[in-house]
Amino acid sequence: MHEENTILLSGPFDITDSLGRVWKIDAIRIFDEGYGIFDIYVDFAVSMDDEPLVEDTRVISQILARLRSLGYAGPDFGVGDPDLQDKKMIVLEAPEAFGPFAASKGWKNLAEEYATEHEGPSELQAEVNDPAARAVFDAFMRKLRRRR
Repeated sequence: MHEENTILLSGPFDITDSLGRVWKIDAIRIFDEGYGIFDIYVDFAVSMDDEPLVEDTRVISQILARLRSLGYAGPDFGVGDPDLQDKKMIVLEAPEAFGPFAASKGWKNLAEEYATEHEGPSELQAEVNDPAARAVFDAFMRKLRRRR
């Protein structure tokens, strides 16, 4: 991930996993623009090796608690694409309700910019509101991000 394309949501803090081990988090970040898809990148100071911390509900709840202490007020996150997980990074997927918080941190919603350029609803906008089309679009965007 390139520094110039990310927004820092949180700096360093510590969490404790369900086994009582302390882990140092370096940062929580997002990309600076997108289409309402929010992959949340949680960077660890040291490698998690083969520890499945992304599956540890205590770890995830502490990450969410940190974001809520910074102003996020929406629902819990899900686990991000398994292919994006790394030995030093957990990727979580936030719901659309994360949008206002992300925007308050400088995130730009490219879908809104597109909508202002084209007056009235378009076929493309109608398709994006279709859950099946949205799932395909979200998967496509995740694949594009992996190539960066």
